[in-house]
Amino acid sequence: MTFTELCNPIFVQVINDYHKTDNVDTPINNPYELKSIEYYLYLKNWIDTVQWHFEDIIRDPNINPVEALVLKRRIDKSNQDRTDLVELIDSYFLDKYKDVRIKADATINTESPAWAIDRLSILALKIYHMSQEVERTDTTPEHHAQCEKKLNILLEQQKDLSSAIDQLITDIEAGCKYMKVYKQMKMYNDPALNPVLYGKK
Repeated sequence: MTFTELCNPIFVQVINDYHKTDNVDTPINNPYELKSIEYYLYLKNWIDTVQWHFEDIIRDPNINPVEALVLKRRIDKSNQDRTDLVELIDSYFLDKYKDVRIKADATINTESPAWAIDRLSILALKIYHMSQEVERTDTTPEHHAQCEKKLNILLEQQKDLSSAIDQLITDIEAGCKYMKVYKQMKMYNDPALNPVLYGKK
């Protein structure tokens, strides 16, 4: 089994689990062993799925401004959790391949495995929601055709991205590629780095 053959079904499982209630306040019920890679993949997509719906809600033109600010804070927290979890998943790969002998002509990839998996997780959400649009019966034929075309592109993108991630991991295993993880160092969440925060009296 390739790594994305592990990822993709878990992402589908999460999205289906979430939509049993379709409520951003539904507690997560992660079925996998604590701290296993499956556990982290489930948690990763759960965060992404909840945030997807946060982003829908906050775009309501009639949202109460006070509620919008509260939601914006939840989105900020979700973004930080997402970044932290991506870095944790990359730590899994760093540890797994720490003893691989890196070849002299090995090259670095434009992104780490976990950031590519982050994109794969979001892609699973796009596919689910575009599929929902295709299945709607209250739209025009033009809307249906446009959504079906987009869905086919998303499915092709999922296939290509999965293949690229698996190839990257294979190359890391073989020492043909090497990993370096740069912490995101987000400045706006850090009271010591955001002038609006550290400038407060």
